[in-house]
Amino acid sequence: MATRSGERKNQILQVLAEMLEAPKGEKITTAALAERLDVSEAALYRHFASKAQMYEGLIGFVEETVFGLINKISTEQESGLKQTHAIAAMLLSFAEKNPGMTRVLIGDALVYEHERLQMRINQLHDRLEAALKQSLRLAATQGEIDKDADVADAEDAAPDPGARANLILAFIIGRWHQYAKSGFKRLPTELWQKQGPMLLG
Repeated sequence: MATRSGERKNQILQVLAEMLEAPKGEKITTAALAERLDVSEAALYRHFASKAQMYEGLIGFVEETVFGLINKISTEQESGLKQTHAIAAMLLSFAEKNPGMTRVLIGDALVYEHERLQMRINQLHDRLEAALKQSLRLAATQGEIDKDADVADAEDAAPDPGARANLILAFIIGRWHQYAKSGFKRLPTELWQKQGPMLLG
């Protein structure tokens, strides 16, 4: 019985994610979700205490998937710079393959929902930035990051993994926004082959 309940929960989250893929990005109600699933709203609340809990389920899926892939990249790739490139490419690709989740990642789907959801997304972004910083710090110790030739002060010219990690994450979030706001037409990965080297140096 527990397995069947788990399957129904996953089905609800899957349909919610599909509804988030609508290009217009309208607010999703539990009534519309129940209708799509051909069940009553009461049936939804048997599996989730609130709509906020459903979104938490989606965020949990994103966290588990994305950080699982980051750990895999970090384990398999010894080069810090290649780690950073692979993580950034994966984050762009993940959004491209999961348009509904992209609206969750940028907080667009959470505008009318409980504020704790946006806080959790902010924490997710912080963790992504920390993962990028860790790989860039490794790249710096390996001598893979060039010093800034335009900076006169030698101390300022040293590689700054924190600043670069923030820049890369801001770029990724920007591409996620473009993807969602274009009705999922402007693909996050479309210019990565040219833009990656610009960001990573």
